[in-house]
Amino acid sequence: MSPYLAAEDLSMFGTDPWWLVVIKAVFCFAFLMVTVLFSIVWERKVVAWMQLRIGPNRHGPWGMLQSLADGIKLMLKEDVIVKRADKVVYILAPIVAAIPAFMAIAVIPFGPSGNEVSIFGHRTAMQLTDLPIAMLYILAVASVGIYGIVLAGWSSGSTYPLLGGLRSCAQMISYEIAMGAAFASVFLYSGSMSTSAIVEAQQDRWYIVLLPVSFIIYVITMVGETNRAPFDMPESEGDLVGGFNTEYSSIKFALFMLAEYVNMVTVSAVTTTLFLGGWRAPWPISTFWEGANHGWWPLLWFVIKVQLLLFFFIWLRGTLPRVRYDQLMKLGWKVLIPVSVVWLMLVATVRTLRNENYDFADIALYVGAGVLVLLLLSFVVDMFREKSKAAAQPAEQPAGFDPMAGGFPVPPLPGQELPPVPRRPSRQERELIVSGGPDTQSDGSLDGKEASDG
Repeated sequence: MSPYLAAEDLSMFGTDPWWLVVIKAVFCFAFLMVTVLFSIVWERKVVAWMQLRIGPNRHGPWGMLQSLADGIKLMLKEDVIVKRADKVVYILAPIVAAIPAFMAIAVIPFGPSGNEVSIFGHRTAMQLTDLPIAMLYILAVASVGIYGIVLAGWSSGSTYPLLGGLRSCAQMISYEIAMGAAFASVFLYSGSMSTSAIVEAQQDRWYIVLLPVSFIIYVITMVGETNRAPFDMPESEGDLVGGFNTEYSSIKFALFMLAEYVNMVTVSAVTTTLFLGGWRAPWPISTFWEGANHGWWPLLWFVIKVQLLLFFFIWLRGTLPRVRYDQLMKLGWKVLIPVSVVWLMLVATVRTLRNENYDFADIALYVGAGVLVLLLLSFVVDMFREKSKAAAQPAEQPAGFDPMAGGFPVPPLPGQELPPVPRRPSRQERELIVSGGPDTQSDGSLDGKEASDG
């Protein structure tokens, strides 16, 4: 089988008895919950280590039960519903945000798609189910989850939550386009949208090596999709109090936090599946150990990769400051989307030439020639643009900026300058003027008077 075209055989799914399907579903739910509880404590510990602090150390050994204690505390706190809120939507919004976060894990493979493991004497695959369009299913449920945040901001009846919800919606639109283009590159190389087939196609080489630009784009977009630092503008406490969840308390607030961390686990699992070989063992281990990708061992490699990606989330939060909202939009629309579209066209070209049985040297020559032509055209266009700017007449000077034109002082916009403020004489100069000491203007006037008297 060619490594560029994965066989899509999903006949092993849908044949498990109902009790085994229930066990798998409970395992997926438990895997997400346990990973979230661990990730919260791990995040606080790692950030404390980066900032030379101790971190949680009271609940359980080494503070490992801190997140569980926080969850119990939130459930026991008073559940407040603000007066101006739309009650039905206000209560449903956390549920809408949390449920889709759990749904995406259903198509993530934890192990080979064949009947690899035995559960109570029944051979089955280490995956709940798979679809020919599994990746489109993941995109769909991820897009539904954003409705919970938007509805939470709107239904709170407050200004700051509404702004946070709108920010989250705009952020999702901006970054989902680049994410889809990164997915499309993987689809072109694997020949399938099935998650198990994509992992099978990475048998010889992981897609992080073949598609490094797609990997980088998806890593950036997954941080924006999960509203994590430095892209946590919907929850920016510096200007939005607490963002879309400002008016929430108790278990409803806990559901929003749960949805955020579950989304982190989900996008980490998707990254592992698409670019890091899925459940496959890393290169040094898989070469000298034939059984590394069989039995229950693939679950271990999958968990390790997911935890490394979660550490990447934590590392970003403890390292980078929050960006401005205009910088966030500029990165999404002016950088990620153009780069992802150009990269997708390049991958499609290479894939087409590969299907036509061109040699790798010929493909590299054609692609390099195309890139060189584009760079040359860009250089010529920039050169003519600079010449046209130099030949153009200088633009008229803008009218002076009056900060009091509207009746109250306003700061200048970019490109505007405040009028010069007359220099106020210093205290020493004022004392000299009052006492009749030497002064430039008075000296001139006295000289003129004496000249007229003479």
